Amino acid sequence: MNIIEGFIFGFLGSLHCVGMCGPLALALPLPTKSSAQKATGAVLYNVGRALTYGLLGLIFGLLGAGLKLSGIQQWVSIACGVLMILSVVLPGVIKMPKSTNKVSSSIYSSLKKKIGDSLNRKKLSNLLIIGVLNGFLPCGLVYVAISRAVTSQTVNDSVIFMFFFGLGTLPLMFAVAYFANIIKSRFLYQLRKAIPVFIIILGLLFILRGMNLGIPYISPEFQEETQEVKCCH
Repeated sequence: MNIIEGFIFGFLGSLHCVGMCGPLALALPLPTKSSAQKATGAVLYNVGRALTYGLLGLIFGLLGAGLKLSGIQQWVSIACGVLMILSVVLPGVIKMPKSTNKVSSSIYSSLKKKIGDSLNRKKLSNLLIIGVLNGFLPCGLVYVAISRAVTSQTVNDSVIFMFFFGLGTLPLMFAVAYFANIIKSRFLYQLRKAIPVFIIILGLLFILRGMNLGIPYISPEFQEETQEVKCCH
């Protein structure tokens, strides 16, 4: 179920990926000797992103396991949904502390530099590295996916969801990289205009998920952990 859910979430969210990460995909140093090598390079780049998302799923899945024991998973889901909607309806209201911004800016600059250096190396295997690094770049859609991963039932579910979320973005991102010569930047700009609407829809889905309504995929019931107490007589 997490495989299907993760892939669908990634596939539907790949419009966001194209709008935000499209310029990087257009700049990939894909091999041009043959169509097969070019396709392989595009796949390696996207698999690299999926591997990073799987790692993030492991990290935040462990965090989610602690939240599950605390019985606050569904409230985390609702809170994430509310914050996503507020970030669109009331932009600028939700701000990160200055110290956090400095740290994130430093990490972002370091990643951009490493990706920039990698773009100058035209080795096929280097495209996997670019994908792995790209997976760590700040991205609203990835944050949403991580929020979903935190509410997974197990750590394995979290890893599987995040990895297949990454694979779900592959078809459209592959098309952007492979057909870079015919895709115009204006098209990417138009896609970005739809991102706020997409975020609001995802926010509503997160709120529904946290409401524990028993609707498959949309609002499944959270299973509470129960402990059996054995008494000796």
